[in-house]
Amino acid sequence: MHFLKEINLKTEGFTDIIDVTPHISSFISENEIKQGWVTVFTRGSTGAVTTIEYEPNLVKDFKNAMERIAPSDMEYEHKKTWNDDNGCSHIRASVVGCSETIPVSGGKALLGTWQQVVVVDFDTGARNRTVYLSGGKT
Repeated sequence: MHFLKEINLKTEGFTDIIDVTPHISSFISENEIKQGWVTVFTRGSTGAVTTIEYEPNLVKDFKNAMERIAPSDMEYEHKKTWNDDNGCSHIRASVVGCSETIPVSGGKALLGTWQQVVVVDFDTGARNRTVYLSGGKT
């Protein structure tokens, strides 16, 4: 059996990080998934999904690391195509990836004690992000 849920998030861009772990727990509970999986997927080429210990200093460290990987003040060839300023956003999202799959056992996501699932908006302005939770029972 397969389940799907759409979540809409308002983000601020500029590596805004939103913890979606509570949404995942609710999804598992609502659909009575005892054994199975949940995949978290974000639409768009400037958003990403990953896991992190969601605490303020590590969030800052993550943002600083992304700035070193794809600096926002660098000139990107992408600007020649669309005349926009988000080349770094596309690179960062490509490096991190747009989805994560989490196993479920005993009706709970098998995440580590300090591990949360987050959606990251790398774009250069506020956005409405669509995130999908897709899951199944085994």
